[in-house]
Amino acid sequence: MKIAVAVNPQAAFGSSKASGDKVRGLLQAAGHQTVLLRETSYQALAGHVRRVLIEGVDALLMVGGDGMVHLGVNALAADGVPRVPLGLIPVGTGNDAARSLGIPLRDLPAAVDRFLAGAEQPRTVDLGKVTSGQRSQFFAVSLSAGFDARVNERANSWSWPKGRQRYNLAIVRELATFRPISYRLVVDGETQDLEAMLIAVSNGRSLGGGMKITPDAEMDDGELDLFVVSPMSRLRFIALFPKVFSGKHTGEAEVSIRRVRSVSIAASGVVAYADGERIDALPLQIEVLPKALTLWI
Repeated sequence: MKIAVAVNPQAAFGSSKASGDKVRGLLQAAGHQTVLLRETSYQALAGHVRRVLIEGVDALLMVGGDGMVHLGVNALAADGVPRVPLGLIPVGTGNDAARSLGIPLRDLPAAVDRFLAGAEQPRTVDLGKVTSGQRSQFFAVSLSAGFDARVNERANSWSWPKGRQRYNLAIVRELATFRPISYRLVVDGETQDLEAMLIAVSNGRSLGGGMKITPDAEMDDGELDLFVVSPMSRLRFIALFPKVFSGKHTGEAEVSIRRVRSVSIAASGVVAYADGERIDALPLQIEVLPKALTLWI
């Protein structure tokens, strides 16, 4: 097969650069032709990926984290681009897509073997579509608009510390000043006004590097999971927060999860993130696209 291998050298603070070379070597050793795509910026890489897809390959393999999955999904959803299968070698910081799909972490040979085996039994999953004005984007795992998105805004403005610690520190700093947000939702045609600390729309099971916000979500059920955290005190939030990593928060009174097909979210001064990437300020319209993406996993 001819496989495009896209690597973002900035993913996981540069650690994916060497991983890309190793993945390419493993694919070539298995007898496949590879086209290595590596640029210094996310935007340049997105353009390169699209050009190679149009030229023609059998599959697109992303080496990196959730941001690279987001890049691949949006490249494949663009007009005029062939709908080839997508694969993932998770070497990013968050890796929530890999967690939702059961792809081995920190084991390049196992992840490459999983990708090649997926060619024999492809999996088709849903995508989320986000519309802001006349512009649409797509996400594979989740979109968040609230506390988590503000943590991302804060963490992305810092160059130190590196890795997960930067995100954890941003959580602490944001919690010190955070106030509940007034939202207007339209869920499958029904309007609802509410205050909440966090609203997320999930296709997968986790966000933020392993927070299992919707542990029962399925990526191929034709629906999205709407996750809402109602206002609570800081002490209550601190007590509840660790449960999110094990998925044991779902029975708490402040947590609501429901299956939806479409939802619009409006709030003042709130920016949404999807698959860890900055999307746009609210309001946004989100809908599910059933069976929109073919995966080799």
